Amino acid sequence: MPWILSSARIARLARHNYEAELQLLDADMTGLPCGAKAERATKGYFSSQGIRTGRQQGRVVAARYDEVVCDRLFTGHVQLTTALQPLIEATEQTLALTAEQRARTVIRMDAGGGSMNDVNWLLERGYHVHGKDISTKRAEHFALSVEQWYSDPRRQGRQIGWALVKSGQYARDDLRRIALRWRKKNGQRGTAMLLSTLEPADVFALLGKPLEQLADPQTVLAAYAQLYDERGGAVEIEIKESKQGIGITKRNKKRFAAQAMVMLLGQMAHNFIVWCKRWLTEAAEVAKLKRYGVPRLVRDVFTMSGMIEVGEEQTIKRITLNKSAPLARHCLKALQALLKREHVRVILGET
Repeated sequence: MPWILSSARIARLARHNYEAELQLLDADMTGLPCGAKAERATKGYFSSQGIRTGRQQGRVVAARYDEVVCDRLFTGHVQLTTALQPLIEATEQTLALTAEQRARTVIRMDAGGGSMNDVNWLLERGYHVHGKDISTKRAEHFALSVEQWYSDPRRQGRQIGWALVKSGQYARDDLRRIALRWRKKNGQRGTAMLLSTLEPADVFALLGKPLEQLADPQTVLAAYAQLYDERGGAVEIEIKESKQGIGITKRNKKRFAAQAMVMLLGQMAHNFIVWCKRWLTEAAEVAKLKRYGVPRLVRDVFTMSGMIEVGEEQTIKRITLNKSAPLARHCLKALQALLKREHVRVILGET
């Protein structure tokens, strides 16, 4: 069908209007445990599993569109502090980013990508940066320069404030530092520092907040912190959904190149599911499907039984959905609107 001809035409991130709004890209890593005999499998840190043997998968996600930009496979001991630059270089190649587009692109990452070397590399490439400083000691030191702390309305017990830092440490002088502090469960104080080149108005635009609130310093600081916190609902959720819905950690190949191919197939499957959800929800208003992520779509929508009738010219004439399927009536209206131009009838029936 004409709407599955080219991923460049389908993917929203490839058609992003950089002049109208910033592109927000999230970078992160996830572990792929495997046997010690697998090629380039090494011991490394695997999140909740601790130290074990496997490989690491780096991922860059377009947060606004829930689409995976690129996946790259690394040895087990590699973390984001080593993988960030190769991931961004792969992203530039995938999206064919120009200097003007890089200047309108925000790279958001956790402390793993917040080393001074990585941040300066991104700044020299022309990107915007929004992430956490890797150094806790540096955060504690610069937190002492905060003149006024504000309570974070979104996180009880957390305080935020502008860190007053001299220029010269980073490649650009417009890099802002926001100090965060909170009380840990053991009673000790936790401290972190956010690094951002974004103007307050840009942060508000990315969050969809009204610009009238820019006059409130507490709201501005809270917005910077919120924009960082929301990376957990973007790249981390996309990785989790790929694990649960597609099973990207359950298929291990001995050869490194074979595992990389399996990884790329998982990336393609993830994006295709995201596109299918968009086609269904844009063709007709189906509120229930809008709430579904990759696992629910795979489990409840893509497993729906039915029949396809093919005409003499090997074209689809009619699709019959099993009316006893729980989501059949929800999908009926969407598929009817989606396939109307293809002259394909969609009905409910017994299969």
